[in-house]
Amino acid sequence: MDLIFDQARIAANRHRALRGNDPKAAFLLDIAADELGERLAVVERSFDHGVELHGATGAAARAALATGKVGQLTRVESERGFVGAGETFIQAPLEDVPLEPQSANLILAPLSLHLTNDTPGVFIQIRRALRPDGLFLAAIPGSGTLQELREVLLATEIEMTGGASPRVIPFADVRDVGGLLQRAGFALPVIDAETYTVRYDSIFPLMRDLRAMGMANPLAARSLKPLTRAFFVRAAEIYAERYSDPDGRIRATFSIIYVSGWAPHESQQKPLRPGSAKVRLADALRVEEHKLKQ
Repeated sequence: MDLIFDQARIAANRHRALRGNDPKAAFLLDIAADELGERLAVVERSFDHGVELHGATGAAARAALATGKVGQLTRVESERGFVGAGETFIQAPLEDVPLEPQSANLILAPLSLHLTNDTPGVFIQIRRALRPDGLFLAAIPGSGTLQELREVLLATEIEMTGGASPRVIPFADVRDVGGLLQRAGFALPVIDAETYTVRYDSIFPLMRDLRAMGMANPLAARSLKPLTRAFFVRAAEIYAERYSDPDGRIRATFSIIYVSGWAPHESQQKPLRPGSAKVRLADALRVEEHKLKQ
């Protein structure tokens, strides 16, 4: 398996973000947590044992508990500092799901699954940890996220050095995530995406926010040569030229894919067998049926 992400660098980035403790940079986690909480609130079920996987601030865990549908909730984190006093905690690296088979009936994954090398394997671990008819809810940064920054850094490096190194991580699209759910054996999958546009005075506060989120470049193939201030000054100019509003502020796009899937159970709705329909589609739609010409 090719390693896309340097897991040691990811751990270091997350640790630096934890030490920095900038609450303003947690806005994406807050958005994702609120959305996951709202989706959980409309599920007509209660869950005696929930798990949050690498939620950093714990916002998703708090949103889930606030619905009143979750009895006990365990947080899985890479280090103790992410977890508050009195919270149940299991320490594990980002790509491990340290849960016994069929030990939880709710698993939340807020903004962490985009940083795993073996993402199909992580999805399978999650499915195995769920009890039959258990629910998986996730928020995953998707295709289109930071597309402006990706293009600007690429253009700047080509202009200044004649070459380019990967600076922004690849993000999955909705179809990719749907395939992962099916491959892992989830039932009744639901997948959709929301796009959020955040405005900044320039590229510099955007870069500060990304570092404060623990999202500095973790790619295994990244260049280890430090970038100069001249590079970022030129990048700021290109960003402003291509992606600024009339007031001079720049735009940054964040796309989040929201996922739900259930561990299979015999009580769940099953698709009808092919040929078992009792009403023709044309009759149901009240349209005239026309045969295709050969």
